[in-house]
Amino acid sequence: MNDALLALEDGTVFEGRAFGARSQRHGEVVFNTALTGYQEVFTDPSYTGQVVVLTNPQIGNYGANDDDCESARPYIEGLVVREMSSIASNWRSEETADQFLARHGIPAIAEVDTRKLVRKLRTSGVMRGVIGPATSDPQDLVEAARRSPSMAGLDLATKVSTRERYEWTQAVEKCSPSDRLPPAAPVEHHVVAFDFGMKRNILRRLVHSGCRVTVVPAGTRAEDVLALKPDGVFLSNGPGDPEPLEFQAAQVRGMIGKTPIFGICLGHQILGLALGGKTYKLKFGHRGANHPVINYRTNKVEITSQNHGFAVDADSLRSSAIDITHLNLNDDTVEGLRHREHPVFCVQYHPEAAPGPHDSHYLFDDFIEMMRQHKG
Repeated sequence: MNDALLALEDGTVFEGRAFGARSQRHGEVVFNTALTGYQEVFTDPSYTGQVVVLTNPQIGNYGANDDDCESARPYIEGLVVREMSSIASNWRSEETADQFLARHGIPAIAEVDTRKLVRKLRTSGVMRGVIGPATSDPQDLVEAARRSPSMAGLDLATKVSTRERYEWTQAVEKCSPSDRLPPAAPVEHHVVAFDFGMKRNILRRLVHSGCRVTVVPAGTRAEDVLALKPDGVFLSNGPGDPEPLEFQAAQVRGMIGKTPIFGICLGHQILGLALGGKTYKLKFGHRGANHPVINYRTNKVEITSQNHGFAVDADSLRSSAIDITHLNLNDDTVEGLRHREHPVFCVQYHPEAAPGPHDSHYLFDDFIEMMRQHKG
């Protein structure tokens, strides 16, 4: 029985079965090609304002649990899948994915031809959409999609950021008895982490690498960060358009040369802006767990996890004191930057997500070594 609709701003309407919460939500419709990790997608704050299409044909077969959440709650506006599993078969499961979404008020629509939908988004670009009940007038949903805000120009990072400063102490934990995770390094450095919509596993990786981590809101001033006497500053991932974050870029600019800085995803884009670069919106973005990136410093290819709809313009940094260290092999977009004179570097992808599975963990080691040398 088709009891839900997905309406796109171009007038296309898909029918399907309702799962999760029975509510109407709108957002930018994007797709993610990862085969696993759907709960991490649900709870990644970088998906704020977006309805996510998952290309893996069956979702929910291993259920959901508290340990796999990347934040305190889901941030997606809605979910679109081919098939939603009614059962969960995994020893770590605490509830079904359907129950998890319903408990948090997130609508989902299944039995959708996701191949057709993704081809449309790849051809035409991501577009605004609405998930609603089948009892709605389809044209009303289309009009609602057209009235919803465009992602371009939206400052969502300050919306999802923490309101108060706090300490994070949890390191990476083994997910099974057979996990060969090495023990956490002894605490050696104090890192102040800007929360623009940060995933928990980034914080766990920093702690596991030997950092005492203080998390601060997105709007924290440079002088207040430096007053905490950090050994290094981290710039997190997050949602929305980086261009409106002029204040944040100015604060980062004021810290360059005064402390080591490491950025991931939106943090990479903010750092690019702070260094005088520009950003632009991608046609359909990069979202998945198998994106090949070449590291020019090692001449090795890393298989990376990605989630972004904007990129740093390479030409805007050609005349600056910046090296482009990483490049996406699918479309030649910038994936990494490093300052030639100051201890500053960043990557567009997510090294904490480990799809390689360990291709990019060295970046946390690089940050540790950078702080160590700066102290010396």
